[in-house]
Amino acid sequence: MKIFKGKAFFLKTIFFHIFLVLIIAFVSLNFWENPIYDTILNSTNATVSGSDEISLIVIDDKSLDSYRWPWARSLYGEIFEYLQKTNAKVVVFDSIIRSLDKERPPESDNYFFNTVKNSPNFIGGYMAQTSDYEDKQQGAAYDEKFHKKFAIDISDKRTRNNSRYSQYKSLTMFPDSYFNAQKYVGAVNLNLNQIDGVLRASSDLISYNDNFYPSLALSAYMLANKTDKLTLTNNNIIVDKTGLKIPVTKRSGDLNHYIKYYKLLDNSTYSHKNYSAIDIINSNKQIKEGKKPIISPSEFDNKIVLVGANALGVEDVLETSISFTHPGVDIQATILDNFLHNEFIIKFPPLLNLLIIILFTIITFVLILMLPFLASLLTLIACAILYTIFSIICFKHNIAPNVITPLAVQLSTMIFGYSYRFIVEGRNKEKIKNAMGKYLSQDIMKNVVQNIDDIKLGGKRANVTVLFADIRGFTSMSEKMTAEEVSVILNEYFSEIEPIITKYNGVINKFIGDAVMAIFGEPIQDINHPQNAVKCACEMLKKVDQLQEKWLFEGKPKIEIGIGINTGDAFVGNIGSEKRLEYTVIGDMVNLASRIESYNKVYKTNLLISSSTYSNVSDIVDVIKIADVTIRGKAKKMDIYEVLRLSD
Repeated sequence: MKIFKGKAFFLKTIFFHIFLVLIIAFVSLNFWENPIYDTILNSTNATVSGSDEISLIVIDDKSLDSYRWPWARSLYGEIFEYLQKTNAKVVVFDSIIRSLDKERPPESDNYFFNTVKNSPNFIGGYMAQTSDYEDKQQGAAYDEKFHKKFAIDISDKRTRNNSRYSQYKSLTMFPDSYFNAQKYVGAVNLNLNQIDGVLRASSDLISYNDNFYPSLALSAYMLANKTDKLTLTNNNIIVDKTGLKIPVTKRSGDLNHYIKYYKLLDNSTYSHKNYSAIDIINSNKQIKEGKKPIISPSEFDNKIVLVGANALGVEDVLETSISFTHPGVDIQATILDNFLHNEFIIKFPPLLNLLIIILFTIITFVLILMLPFLASLLTLIACAILYTIFSIICFKHNIAPNVITPLAVQLSTMIFGYSYRFIVEGRNKEKIKNAMGKYLSQDIMKNVVQNIDDIKLGGKRANVTVLFADIRGFTSMSEKMTAEEVSVILNEYFSEIEPIITKYNGVINKFIGDAVMAIFGEPIQDINHPQNAVKCACEMLKKVDQLQEKWLFEGKPKIEIGIGINTGDAFVGNIGSEKRLEYTVIGDMVNLASRIESYNKVYKTNLLISSSTYSNVSDIVDVIKIADVTIRGKAKKMDIYEVLRLSD
């Protein structure tokens, strides 16, 4: 039964801990892991600036100082006309044109659209939306037209997770002139974390109407490498011509990769080289006028150029792992940079992260149970430090394990494990205490426990009362009975008198065969120890009378007991060796108590006390004085007293 209870407690403990771990893991994964991911990524991974193969043209504050926002489309036309004079590989417009400019003459829009039409390497942005089209019939026609013109060749070889579920219900619609002018487009959707709104993953392929469409950055990479074919596998997007493998995860139907960020340029919010849009516009005008431009078109030769806005009031910024206000155009450049240099953050698979958590939990619990407290604590701290170092090394190699979750689970397991150990050890100590209390007095056991750090040889002199009680004729009786029968009578007798001795603040010091020795006054402090010892003896005699009647009815032999009591000063404390101690009372007064008890056989009495005891109890007992008794070991004769009864 005890084993079953132990197992039941252990199983309940384990189930509770599993439940606790699940809660901590949920909280950690959703609220703690991402900030730690950002911190480590920023300090260990984003250590170099972006590639020189990418340049940014930014509509910044300087640009808005020259032309008020919103800009005429003709200004965009100036930028892209300038870029036609360069040998740029790809020109990316990180903006969405939803309608014609009704506040300006049509020539402004037409100039821009014609420039786009004459740019063979231009990629425009659009967005997939979760809201429905206002006119569903018109929307359906637009979707068909969009797919026919901009769809790419995708070979889907996935054998699992191959659903094309889409959260999107519509696309931003281009004006017809802009739609017809563009040859390539890319989605500007970015996968923000739903809890903290931080951008950590890029939507490389968006799922819409049972089709996949590439992001702005992926479209730019494909155009730069003159390919429009992709292959999907269970874990990768493969660009057919270059063989680039983009490690992806699936979220809300889209295929995403975790972004590797780059170090921001000095005193800048950008990680890639950038130019002010107004300088480009003015350079284009200077070229038309035959003047030397502010920025030479050769600056952009063999570059992929991204154009976007980041001026006060029109800024396109998001919070990322490396910046609270990261310009959207630089984010697109960062994602494109990942493709160009095959640099991605690869997260540990969920199963591997789960395995690490399980191993951490098991190892932590085993170490707590197997090792001493300090050794286990130091070992677990070392494990946590080593795992942190391992995680940092992984991040430096673009691999991202869960960092805080295993450590949080380890900490919770440590708290839980040490609590469990404390409870178990407390239970074991209580069991040991109870077990030892059957060999030692409970009061002596309490004294030992209270002074556990100060147990040593030695003691003190104290005034105590010692009681000896012995069974008459025990030797002859035991010769007529089996050992089992004798033990039954003795056990019943001792079981009945032990509570009586305890009742009167006495402590059983030892059992000596059929005799018992009890101490009053120590270790339980009691100024009335002589009176209590005598009262205890009287009640013991009454209990023996009751037992005699019971044993007579059961056919067992009749027994008598004799009790001797003495009061005096004695040594009380621990005797023995450093490895084996015994708490006892030593002195001449102890021997005298034993010898007084033996005179019960001589005088056919049951309870004898010394004169020193009598002097303390004379007012509560009726006695017969036995004068001038010769006590062995004593030079002088002394008086002893037979206690007849307690007086009223």
